Amino acid sequence: MFIHLHGQATTTPKIRAAIQASAEPAPVLAERFGVTEQTVYKWRKRDSVEDRSHTPHRLQTTLTPAQEAVAVALRKTLLVSLDDLLSVVREFLNPNASRSGLDRCLRRHGVGNLRDLKARTPQPKRSAFKAYEPGYIHIDVKYLPKMADESSRRYLFVAIDRATRWVFIRIFKAKTAANARRFLRDLERACPMRIRTILTDNGKEFTDRLFGLRKRAATGTHEFDTLCTDLDIEHRLTPPKSPQTNGMVERFNGRIEEVLQSHHFRSGEELETTLHRYVWLYNQQLPQSALDSKTPLQAMKDWHKLKPALFKKRPYYLPGCDRYSQG
Repeated sequence: MFIHLHGQATTTPKIRAAIQASAEPAPVLAERFGVTEQTVYKWRKRDSVEDRSHTPHRLQTTLTPAQEAVAVALRKTLLVSLDDLLSVVREFLNPNASRSGLDRCLRRHGVGNLRDLKARTPQPKRSAFKAYEPGYIHIDVKYLPKMADESSRRYLFVAIDRATRWVFIRIFKAKTAANARRFLRDLERACPMRIRTILTDNGKEFTDRLFGLRKRAATGTHEFDTLCTDLDIEHRLTPPKSPQTNGMVERFNGRIEEVLQSHHFRSGEELETTLHRYVWLYNQQLPQSALDSKTPLQAMKDWHKLKPALFKKRPYYLPGCDRYSQG
């Protein structure tokens, strides 16, 4: 019988058979055949003299199949590096995930080589936004799912800068003009840039342009408009029933929806904390293809070097969402 021996094998099939047939103590056999006592014990427990496969019978991974599926989908969608993806996975899927384990997961699913993945992934055709300097902000509102400890659904107010893709969020219990005004006030305080223009839809929280089914010119006396005037901000409105006009913030809301679908939240507080963590991660660690693989904060810092007059304060990398120090 022809047997393939392991390259580091210290015994032959004949020696292994002799060990299995002998009743002598392990130390005696180990000295006779020039092997360790552990080797003697190993072959005594086996019924065969053939080497077993060294391929692991169980995957050494902390990720569940569902978590692996989400990680692979994020890799294909965002086209981020292994280290960036690891940050997302540890933050939102599995805090115990290892870099090597995630790398093996990506290789098993055929997405281990990012360069090849970028080459074979067709980019969706989207109409490009007109080039603007920092300070042109898109704002929208998204419904949030009602949690077990809540009596009603809440609303996510989202703002995103067209030039840098920097994002700011707040969560309110009602979609009212007062909360829209409060959101704009918080946004203006947190934003390092000087906000020049804001684009919103025609919701009642933003404008009085629509009256029933009739369209009319905005009066300028709406709470949101009056604050825009006080802050010297131009307020623009999208055409009615044209959400694609505000597509930039709509696409970010799609990312938020992916986070909501991939998590099971036990409370409203847990949901809010997760969303703020994701925005912090998005602003500071996730490269964007629209920014030439830079993060929003990197793009903001580059703009600050190029045109500091567009900023009220210098952007810094700091822990926490939407927090900056005066520079």
